[in-house]
Amino acid sequence: MAPWLTPLSMTLLEVENLSKTFGGVLAINRVSFTLNHGEILGLIGPNGSGKTTLFNLISGLLKPDTGRIRFNDKDVTGIPAYKICQCGIARTFQLVKPFNQLSPLQNVMVGRAYGSDPARNTRQAHIEAEQILALTGLIGKRVPVAGMLGLVDRKRLEIARALATRPKLLLLDEMMAGLNPTEVEDAMRLIKGIRDSGITVIVVEHVMKAIVGISDRVIVLNVGEKIADGTPQEVVSNSHVIEAYLGKGRHVRD
Repeated sequence: MAPWLTPLSMTLLEVENLSKTFGGVLAINRVSFTLNHGEILGLIGPNGSGKTTLFNLISGLLKPDTGRIRFNDKDVTGIPAYKICQCGIARTFQLVKPFNQLSPLQNVMVGRAYGSDPARNTRQAHIEAEQILALTGLIGKRVPVAGMLGLVDRKRLEIARALATRPKLLLLDEMMAGLNPTEVEDAMRLIKGIRDSGITVIVVEHVMKAIVGISDRVIVLNVGEKIADGTPQEVVSNSHVIEAYLGKGRHVRD
């Protein structure tokens, strides 16, 4: 494990009674959970349940109305996104937006200039960016600019740019949307490989096969509230989850 990933305690992230409203609409309602070092946590729920809002709160894009966020034994509640990144939390977005006029390598080198342990010089950034491209399966994509990459490779580049900030915690927001079954299997292997490298992961995803296949634990949100927290098997058989996520009389399928 790299030095910047050495855990200070078993618990990496603590979210306590987090709430957020938009124009009187309660998007997140007193959500609490903990996350341990080395876990892959799946975060699921119907559209509009608050998953991305929760990511925005943890990553500093939004400030909570109430509640507290502790990361690596430090209170990070409400601090700006760039400082959250420097603390060791990185995220991806549903709509990937690389620097289209830069090469994939240059995109990742930009990430190495920021985050929790920025590269000391361009040479170090170049070497480490190539290592990250290799990890994410992009090292052979020698296109001149990132805008020429297909959807799958743009999603992988989004992950590579996040990894370039040397996170302890990686938040992945629907990275498997639009992928075919073979591509989903590849993405699952990539996420497991990231965890095996020492990075803790939270995954927002609608592909239930992926959530069940990679998650150590799953949290379910519905209308901004946490309605379940347990192993994938416990969650997919929970009657409240089935009703909220798929409707009455239906079953969650792998």
